[in-house]
Formats: sequence, C-alpha cells, structure tokens
Amino acid sequence: MAMTNDSSVIEFILLGLTDHPELQLTLFFLLLVNYVVTVVGNLSLINVIYLNSHLHTLMYFFFFNLTFIDFCYSFVFTPKMLMSFISERNIISSVGCMTQVFFFCFFANSECNVLTAMAYDHYVAICKPLLYTVTMSPKVCFLLMSGSYMMGFAGAMAHTGCMTRFIFCDTNIINHYVCDIFHLLQLSCSSYVNELIVSINVVTVVITSSLIIFLSYALILFYILHISSSKCWSKAFSTCGSHIITIGLFFGFGMFTHVKPSSIGFVEQGKFFSVFYTNVVPMLNPFNYSLRNKDVKLALKKTLKRITEHKQKCSFSA
Repeated sequence: MAMTNDSSVIEFILLGLTDHPELQLTLFFLLLVNYVVTVVGNLSLINVIYLNSHLHTLMYFFFFNLTFIDFCYSFVFTPKMLMSFISERNIISSVGCMTQVFFFCFFANSECNVLTAMAYDHYVAICKPLLYTVTMSPKVCFLLMSGSYMMGFAGAMAHTGCMTRFIFCDTNIINHYVCDIFHLLQLSCSSYVNELIVSINVVTVVITSSLIIFLSYALILFYILHISSSKCWSKAFSTCGSHIITIGLFFGFGMFTHVKPSSIGFVEQGKFFSVFYTNVVPMLNPFNYSLRNKDVKLALKKTLKRITEHKQKCSFSA
C-alpha cells in the first residue's frame, strides 16, 4: 500500500465491477458500445439543437444544457473503467481520485439543478401560460442555468475540499470501479466533522431538488385535474413526459446506488445499479428527448438531409 510519511494514501486500488475474469472481455465491449452510443447520441442532439433555429426556444435551451452535462459526464468514469478491464492492476492516484470526485459532484449536482429548473419551467408553461414569456424570460432562464452550474461547482468544491482533508490510514482498497464518495468515507479515519459536512451537502441538494420537483408536479396535477380538457391533458403529457422519465432514471438509480445496507450482497448490487447511474442513464437521455419529441425528430431529419445533400455536392464537384 503506497503511503506517505503521515500515513496518507497516495493511490487507491479499485477492485472493479466484477472479480470474474471470464466476464471482463464481455463487459469491456458492452461498455465500449455504451460509451460510443452515449457520446454520439448526446453530441448529435447538441448539434441538432444548435443547427436548427426553430429549436432555439427556452424549452430546448434546457434540453441543450441537460444534454451537454450528460455528454461531459460520460468522460468522468467510463474511460478509466474501460482501461480497468484490460490492465493488470486497476490503480488510481489520489489526485486522480479527487478529480473524479470533483467532476462527478459538479456534473451530478448541475444535472440535478437543471432538472429542478425544468420542473419549474413546466409548471409555469402549464399552469400560467399567459405569464410564461414574462416569468421565463431569456434573462431568467440564463440566470437559472448559470445558477445551476455555479451551485454544482460550489458543491463539488465543498465535497473535494473535505475529501482532500481526509486521512485514509487503514486501507487503500476501494470495492468499486470508481472513486465513490461513500466508499471513500468508509475508508477514512478522519474527523467526524468532515464526514458530516459531506453528508449534509449530499442530503441538502437531493432534498431541496426533490421538494421543488414534487411541488411543481403536484401543482401541475392539481391544475389539470380541475380542467376537464383532453387537450390540456395531452399538452401536459407531451410537455412533462420525457422530463418525468429522466427524473425517474436519475433519482431512481441514484437512490438504489447509494441508499443500501453495507452487506457484501448489497455492495455488489450497488455497483450494478451504479453502472446504470453512470453509464446507461446518460445514454438513454438523448433518445428519451429525441424519439418522444416531434420537433427534434423533424430537425434531425432536416439535418441528415442537409448532410446528405452536402456530401452529394462534394462528390459531384470532385
């Protein structure tokens, strides 16, 4: 175990996703395909929104930021995870581990805040449509997104700052494929105050976002129940459907990943759910927002048509 003179761990050994050698190659190819699809899917949706002017609205401004976060998030864990399947020893330096913690907290907190802002946007769009352009002005939306990233950055700095003060004096073996915050807490022999600060930060973000989202959708449900109009129900479903699915995936797998007993069986299940949380959810989001949205599908067809026409012109000129 690599240590400095003050008994602080300078590197960690990640046990990985599974200890079955026969599964390593299969998991490598499955996660490689997942990684490629995630990067291509999110990058394609970003380009479609950027290149089509009719998608330059406030709703797609939120979609753009959510997709951008998922695109960046895919680079935090997956490359290191793929390398672990083909390397003899899965080692990560203390600096690399803290870097993972920082960017995980930054993008996870930012996505949580963006989903919260989108819930409020949907509430205003459905319950107060006449005031929507005033309440959700471009300036307000820009401030909401800026605030989401700033809060994500502040949370990441708080987590990482506490983690860098931890002393890992017992072991440097992490029973995971990433530098998970809660696994690091279990290895720490630092003061209880640092651990308490980390736990409070996590709980505050999750509870605050959950309450705002729940309240927004409770008000939406209360509003549409008092309007017996199929058109209103259809609008509410088309507006909120993709967002509700994304929230369910994000918070659902996040809960199954971290809220669990500490027995060995549940630790292994936690790693399984963590794969969905860190790899599958960022891959599904662009499909969720594109396949369920007529405007995005139309814009995608137009973009593909323009690319095809451009290639044909280039081939003719050549």
